[in-house]
Parts: sequence; C-alpha cells; structure tokens
Amino acid sequence: MKTIGEYNTSREAIILKEYGRNVQKLVNYIRTIPDKEKRTQMATTLIELIKQLAPVAKEAQENPQRMWDDLYIMADFNLDVNNPFSTPDRTILFKKPRKMEYPQNDVRFRHYGKNIEQLVLEATKKEDPKEREEAAIYIGKLMKTFYSAWNKETLDDSVIVKDISTLSKGKLSLSLDKVREENLFEKLYREQRKSTGPQQGNEKRDNRNSRNRSFKKNRHQHRRREQ
Repeated sequence: MKTIGEYNTSREAIILKEYGRNVQKLVNYIRTIPDKEKRTQMATTLIELIKQLAPVAKEAQENPQRMWDDLYIMADFNLDVNNPFSTPDRTILFKKPRKMEYPQNDVRFRHYGKNIEQLVLEATKKEDPKEREEAAIYIGKLMKTFYSAWNKETLDDSVIVKDISTLSKGKLSLSLDKVREENLFEKLYREQRKSTGPQQGNEKRDNRNSRNRSFKKNRHQHRRREQ
C-alpha cells in the first residue's frame, strides 16, 4: 500500500525547532559531503540563508558566533568545517546555570519597602537638625504615599511618626502636634493642586475670552462688508 503523507511523529526529531525542519535537513546533508572545503562553503552559505529566512536569526545577527554554535548543535556536534569561531563544547548544553542568590535583607516594615530604610539611614547622617527634620518630613510623605498605594485605608500620622523614630532608632523625631497642625505629610500634594489648578483654570478662561473677542471682531467686519 502506498503512503500518501508522512507524519511528524515518524520523522526525525528537530534539534532546534526555531530554525525549522528544512534547515535541519540541510545540516544533515552538509555532514555527508566528503570534502571539507565544500562542507565549509555550504555551511557558510547556509548561515547566510538562515539570516534571511529564520526570524530568530535577526536577533543573532549581532552575535554571529551564536549562529555557528547553533549549526554545531543541529549537527549534534559532528561537523568538521573551518569554523571562523571556536568550536563549542558539547557540555555547554548540559551545564546548569549558576544559582542566583536572593538578597536576604531583613525589612522591618515591608509595606514601606527597603528604600525607605535606606533613606532613613542617610537622614540620620545629617548633622544639621533642620536638615534632619526636613528629611524626616519628606520620608513621612513617601511612607504615606507608599502605604496608600497598596492599602485602601489611610495611614494615621501618629503611626508614621512612630515608625520613623523606630527605623532611625530615635535619631529622627517629629512633633505629632506640629505634623497635624501644619499637615506636613499632605502639604506637598495640596501645594501641587493649588499651583496647577487655578493656573490651568485661568489659562482656559483666557483662551475662551480670546476666542470670543476674535469671533466678535470677525462678525463685526463681516457686517460692515455687507452694508
């Protein structure tokens, strides 16, 4: 009985599927060429062909050695050609990557993050008491912002003042009454609204007034022409 088609399950496995079966067949053919110079010529031509046909080759063009390494991998490292690069070692396919160490930093308050602790540490190094206070206020604003980014409820100012003192080991202290009276942890955002809101409103009104004046002027000129 004559077979009509050929199933992929009965074909030879593709080593690098991103290049396709036809490239794998060409690599297998190059291995059968007896002349080394001819094999090298065909391998070089195949590399240039892969650059035009295979989408993955567009990423590898900046590193041409990778394409030659893939050629050896598809040939099961049984390819004797004049390689312009060093011949890859078979063990690289089975070499396990080096285990990446995860930073084991102990974060006191995870809802603030590690960077807040770094900022508190830098603020404690300031010698001027006024600069330390300004730094503590700025850190308090960040702490309230970071907390509200992940939580729906609002963080009370007393908690922030206490946490700043805890993280700085008592070196940064703020008066809770002053924070609440002057609204220090919210002042930045209110200043932004005050500075941007009215100014934008005035600009919009000026633009509307200028358009109205130009419209009235053009309408008046048009009436004079009709008269």
